[in-house]
Amino acid sequence: MPRPPRMLRRWRPLALLALLACAAGCNSSARTPSSRELSFDGQNYRVVTLDLKRDPLSLHWRDPASSEAYGDIETLQQWGEARGQRLLFATNAGIYDRQNAPLGLYVENGKTLVPLNLAHGNPASGNFSLLPNGVFAVYPDGHAAVRTSADFKADGKPARWATQSGPMLVIAGQLNPQFVDDSGSLKWRSGVCAKTPHEVVFAVSEVPVNFHDFARLFRDELGCRDALYLDGSISQIFVNGDGYAGAPAFLVRPYAGIFAVFAPQ
Repeated sequence: MPRPPRMLRRWRPLALLALLACAAGCNSSARTPSSRELSFDGQNYRVVTLDLKRDPLSLHWRDPASSEAYGDIETLQQWGEARGQRLLFATNAGIYDRQNAPLGLYVENGKTLVPLNLAHGNPASGNFSLLPNGVFAVYPDGHAAVRTSADFKADGKPARWATQSGPMLVIAGQLNPQFVDDSGSLKWRSGVCAKTPHEVVFAVSEVPVNFHDFARLFRDELGCRDALYLDGSISQIFVNGDGYAGAPAFLVRPYAGIFAVFAPQ
Protein backbone atom coordinates (compact mmCIF):
# COMPACT_ATOMS: atom_id res chain seq x y z
CA MET A 1 0.00 0.00 0.00
CA PRO A 2 1.46 3.40 -0.91
CA ARG A 3 2.40 5.68 1.99
CA PRO A 4 0.29 8.83 2.45
CA PRO A 5 1.83 12.10 1.32
CA ARG A 6 4.23 13.71 3.81
CA MET A 7 1.87 16.65 4.43
CA LEU A 8 -0.99 14.28 5.31
CA ARG A 9 1.26 12.21 7.57
CA ARG A 10 2.26 15.39 9.45
CA TRP A 11 -1.30 16.67 9.93
CA ARG A 12 -2.90 13.42 11.06
CA PRO A 13 -1.46 13.48 14.61
CA LEU A 14 -2.09 17.21 14.91
CA ALA A 15 -5.71 16.81 13.84
CA LEU A 16 -6.20 13.94 16.28
CA LEU A 17 -4.75 15.99 19.14
CA ALA A 18 -7.00 18.92 18.22
CA LEU A 19 -10.10 16.72 18.16
CA LEU A 20 -9.24 15.17 21.52
CA ALA A 21 -8.58 18.57 23.09
CA CYS A 22 -11.83 19.97 21.73
CA ALA A 23 -13.83 16.98 22.93
CA ALA A 24 -12.31 17.15 26.40
CA GLY A 25 -12.79 20.90 26.68
CA CYS A 26 -16.33 20.90 25.39
CA ASN A 27 -17.42 18.07 27.64
CA SER A 28 -15.89 19.59 30.77
CA SER A 29 -17.29 23.07 30.16
CA ALA A 30 -20.83 21.91 29.33
CA ARG A 31 -21.23 19.13 31.89
CA THR A 32 -24.25 19.44 34.17
CA PRO A 33 -23.33 19.63 37.88
CA SER A 34 -23.69 16.47 39.95
CA SER A 35 -27.29 16.07 41.12
CA ARG A 36 -28.95 13.33 43.14
CA GLU A 37 -32.08 12.45 45.06
CA LEU A 38 -31.30 11.63 48.66
CA SER A 39 -33.36 10.11 51.46
CA PHE A 40 -32.28 11.01 54.99
CA ASP A 41 -34.25 10.11 58.12
CA GLY A 42 -37.27 9.32 55.98
CA GLN A 43 -37.29 12.70 54.19
CA ASN A 44 -36.38 13.28 50.54
CA TYR A 45 -34.00 15.95 49.28
CA ARG A 46 -32.42 17.11 46.03
CA VAL A 47 -28.68 17.65 46.46
CA VAL A 48 -26.46 19.36 43.89
CA THR A 49 -22.68 19.43 44.20
CA LEU A 50 -20.59 22.00 42.33
CA ASP A 51 -16.88 21.91 41.65
CA LEU A 52 -16.02 25.60 41.41
CA LYS A 53 -12.91 24.77 39.37
CA ARG A 54 -15.24 23.45 36.66
CA ASP A 55 -18.70 24.89 37.41
CA PRO A 56 -18.73 28.70 37.00
CA LEU A 57 -21.18 29.69 39.73
CA SER A 58 -22.64 33.19 39.38
CA LEU A 59 -25.35 35.28 41.06
CA HIS A 60 -28.09 37.27 39.30
CA TRP A 61 -30.69 39.77 40.44
CA ARG A 62 -31.41 42.29 37.68
CA ASP A 63 -30.89 42.38 33.93
CA PRO A 64 -27.95 44.81 33.43
CA ALA A 65 -29.58 46.26 30.30
CA SER A 66 -33.05 46.97 31.71
CA SER A 67 -32.45 46.93 35.51
CA GLU A 68 -35.53 44.70 35.73
CA ALA A 69 -35.32 41.84 38.23
CA TYR A 70 -35.32 38.40 36.65
CA GLY A 71 -37.69 37.23 39.36
CA ASP A 72 -37.72 33.56 38.39
CA ILE A 73 -35.47 30.88 37.01
CA GLU A 74 -37.24 30.62 33.65
CA THR A 75 -36.68 34.33 32.92
CA LEU A 76 -32.98 34.00 33.78
CA GLN A 77 -32.80 30.91 31.56
CA GLN A 78 -34.29 32.85 28.62
CA TRP A 79 -31.87 35.72 29.24
CA GLY A 80 -28.97 33.29 29.03
CA GLU A 81 -30.26 31.59 25.90
CA ALA A 82 -30.52 34.95 24.15
CA ARG A 83 -26.78 35.32 24.78
CA GLY A 84 -25.80 31.83 23.70
CA GLN A 85 -25.65 30.41 27.21
CA ARG A 86 -27.36 27.23 28.43
CA LEU A 87 -28.57 27.12 32.03
CA LEU A 88 -27.25 24.02 33.80
CA PHE A 89 -28.18 24.83 37.40
CA ALA A 90 -30.12 27.49 39.30
CA THR A 91 -31.62 28.13 42.71
CA ASN A 92 -32.89 31.14 44.65
CA ALA A 93 -30.19 32.91 46.63
CA GLY A 94 -31.67 34.09 49.91
CA ILE A 95 -34.16 36.11 51.92
CA TYR A 96 -35.51 39.43 50.63
CA ASP A 97 -37.54 42.35 51.92
CA ARG A 98 -41.01 43.68 51.05
CA GLN A 99 -39.57 45.64 48.13
CA ASN A 100 -38.22 42.39 46.63
CA ALA A 101 -34.63 43.44 47.33
CA PRO A 102 -32.09 41.28 49.18
CA LEU A 103 -32.53 41.76 52.93
CA GLY A 104 -28.81 41.41 53.61
CA LEU A 105 -25.46 41.50 51.86
CA TYR A 106 -25.64 40.97 48.12
CA VAL A 107 -22.49 41.05 45.97
CA GLU A 108 -22.71 40.47 42.23
CA ASN A 109 -19.52 40.12 40.18
CA GLY A 110 -17.52 42.07 42.74
CA LYS A 111 -20.07 44.88 43.18
CA THR A 112 -21.80 45.26 46.55
CA LEU A 113 -25.41 46.08 45.65
CA VAL A 114 -26.73 45.67 49.21
CA PRO A 115 -24.47 46.08 52.28
CA LEU A 116 -24.03 43.61 55.13
CA ASN A 117 -27.04 43.75 57.46
CA LEU A 118 -26.28 43.37 61.17
CA ALA A 119 -29.58 44.94 62.34
CA HIS A 120 -31.32 41.73 63.21
CA GLY A 121 -34.62 42.92 64.61
CA ASN A 122 -37.21 40.69 66.23
CA PRO A 123 -36.69 36.94 65.69
CA ALA A 124 -40.46 36.54 65.45
CA SER A 125 -40.41 38.68 62.32
CA GLY A 126 -38.52 36.23 60.16
CA ASN A 127 -35.80 33.61 59.74
CA PHE A 128 -33.15 36.22 58.95
CA SER A 129 -33.35 37.36 62.58
CA LEU A 130 -32.96 33.85 64.00
CA LEU A 131 -29.34 34.23 65.05
CA PRO A 132 -26.73 33.82 64.00
CA ASN A 133 -27.34 34.50 60.33
CA GLY A 134 -24.55 34.19 57.82
CA VAL A 135 -22.98 34.76 54.43
CA PHE A 136 -22.19 32.41 51.59
CA ALA A 137 -19.41 33.92 49.50
CA VAL A 138 -17.26 33.03 46.51
CA TYR A 139 -14.02 35.01 46.53
CA PRO A 140 -11.97 36.40 43.61
CA ASP A 141 -9.51 33.48 43.80
CA GLY A 142 -12.39 31.04 43.23
CA HIS A 143 -12.76 29.54 46.70
CA ALA A 144 -16.04 29.55 48.64
CA ALA A 145 -16.98 29.72 52.31
CA VAL A 146 -19.96 29.95 54.64
CA ARG A 147 -19.34 32.32 57.55
CA THR A 148 -21.48 33.84 60.26
CA SER A 149 -22.22 37.46 59.40
CA ALA A 150 -20.03 38.66 62.27
CA ASP A 151 -17.11 36.49 61.14
CA PHE A 152 -17.53 37.60 57.54
CA LYS A 153 -17.31 41.22 58.65
CA ALA A 154 -14.27 40.48 60.81
CA ASP A 155 -12.52 38.73 57.92
CA GLY A 156 -12.77 41.89 55.83
CA LYS A 157 -12.27 39.97 52.58
CA PRO A 158 -13.93 41.28 49.41
CA ALA A 159 -16.16 38.74 47.67
CA ARG A 160 -16.92 38.25 44.01
CA TRP A 161 -20.34 36.71 44.68
CA ALA A 162 -22.10 36.75 48.05
CA THR A 163 -25.51 36.46 49.66
CA GLN A 164 -26.50 36.94 53.29
CA SER A 165 -29.30 34.86 54.72
CA GLY A 166 -30.26 33.14 57.90
CA PRO A 167 -30.21 31.37 60.10
CA MET A 168 -26.94 29.48 60.06
CA LEU A 169 -27.80 25.77 60.03
CA VAL A 170 -24.43 24.40 61.15
CA ILE A 171 -21.64 26.37 62.87
CA ALA A 172 -18.20 24.80 63.27
CA GLY A 173 -19.72 21.33 63.20
CA GLN A 174 -22.53 22.11 65.66
CA LEU A 175 -26.23 22.53 64.95
CA ASN A 176 -27.61 26.00 65.54
CA PRO A 177 -28.57 25.85 69.26
CA GLN A 178 -31.84 27.66 68.55
CA PHE A 179 -33.26 24.65 66.69
CA VAL A 180 -35.73 22.30 68.41
CA ASP A 181 -35.55 18.67 67.30
CA ASP A 182 -39.31 18.04 67.44
CA SER A 183 -40.38 21.46 66.14
CA GLY A 184 -43.68 21.48 64.28
CA SER A 185 -42.57 24.34 62.00
CA LEU A 186 -42.44 22.39 58.74
CA LYS A 187 -41.59 24.04 55.43
CA TRP A 188 -39.81 23.32 52.19
CA ARG A 189 -36.27 24.54 52.87
CA SER A 190 -33.07 25.21 50.91
CA GLY A 191 -29.49 25.69 52.04
CA VAL A 192 -25.83 25.69 51.03
CA CYS A 193 -22.43 24.73 52.38
CA ALA A 194 -18.82 24.73 51.19
CA LYS A 195 -17.43 21.29 52.07
CA THR A 196 -14.03 22.35 50.77
CA PRO A 197 -12.81 25.65 49.29
CA HIS A 198 -13.98 24.49 45.83
CA GLU A 199 -16.76 21.98 46.59
CA VAL A 200 -20.13 23.64 47.15
CA VAL A 201 -23.28 21.72 48.05
CA PHE A 202 -26.83 23.02 47.60
CA ALA A 203 -29.84 21.12 48.94
CA VAL A 204 -33.60 21.58 48.91
CA SER A 205 -36.19 19.48 50.69
CA GLU A 206 -38.81 17.70 48.60
CA VAL A 207 -41.24 17.79 51.54
CA PRO A 208 -41.76 20.19 54.46
CA VAL A 209 -39.14 19.70 57.20
CA ASN A 210 -38.12 21.57 60.35
CA PHE A 211 -34.84 23.45 60.85
CA HIS A 212 -33.34 20.78 63.10
CA ASP A 213 -33.81 17.96 60.58
CA PHE A 214 -32.62 20.13 57.70
CA ALA A 215 -29.49 21.13 59.62
CA ARG A 216 -28.77 17.48 60.44
CA LEU A 217 -28.88 16.68 56.72
CA PHE A 218 -25.99 19.08 56.16
CA ARG A 219 -23.95 18.01 59.18
CA ASP A 220 -24.58 14.27 59.45
CA GLU A 221 -25.25 13.23 55.85
CA LEU A 222 -23.45 15.81 53.70
CA GLY A 223 -20.49 16.33 56.04
CA CYS A 224 -20.64 20.12 56.23
CA ARG A 225 -19.00 21.96 59.14
CA ASP A 226 -20.73 25.24 58.29
CA ALA A 227 -24.02 25.53 56.43
CA LEU A 228 -26.43 28.38 55.70
CA TYR A 229 -30.19 28.39 55.28
CA LEU A 230 -31.21 30.15 52.08
CA ASP A 231 -35.02 30.32 52.10
CA GLY A 232 -38.23 28.47 52.82
CA SER A 233 -41.45 27.59 51.08
CA ILE A 234 -40.63 29.33 47.79
CA SER A 235 -37.31 27.51 47.25
CA GLN A 236 -36.59 25.40 44.19
CA ILE A 237 -33.54 23.93 42.50
CA PHE A 238 -33.33 23.58 38.72
CA VAL A 239 -30.92 21.10 37.11
CA ASN A 240 -30.61 20.73 33.36
CA GLY A 241 -32.09 17.37 32.41
CA ASP A 242 -33.74 16.82 35.79
CA GLY A 243 -36.06 19.82 35.92
CA TYR A 244 -37.24 21.40 39.17
CA ALA A 245 -37.16 20.10 42.73
CA GLY A 246 -38.35 21.65 45.98
CA ALA A 247 -41.45 23.69 46.69
CA PRO A 248 -44.57 23.23 44.54
CA ALA A 249 -44.88 25.75 41.72
CA PHE A 250 -47.98 27.39 43.22
CA LEU A 251 -45.96 28.51 46.28
CA VAL A 252 -43.11 30.09 44.32
CA ARG A 253 -42.94 33.89 44.34
CA PRO A 254 -40.45 36.25 42.65
CA TYR A 255 -36.84 35.85 43.74
CA ALA A 256 -34.47 38.69 44.58
CA GLY A 257 -31.36 36.72 43.64
CA ILE A 258 -30.64 33.52 41.73
CA PHE A 259 -27.51 31.38 41.76
CA ALA A 260 -26.73 29.93 38.35
CA VAL A 261 -24.27 27.89 36.35
CA PHE A 262 -24.24 28.64 32.62
CA ALA A 263 -22.33 26.96 29.79
CA PRO A 264 -21.93 27.97 26.13
CA GLN A 265 -24.62 26.44 23.92
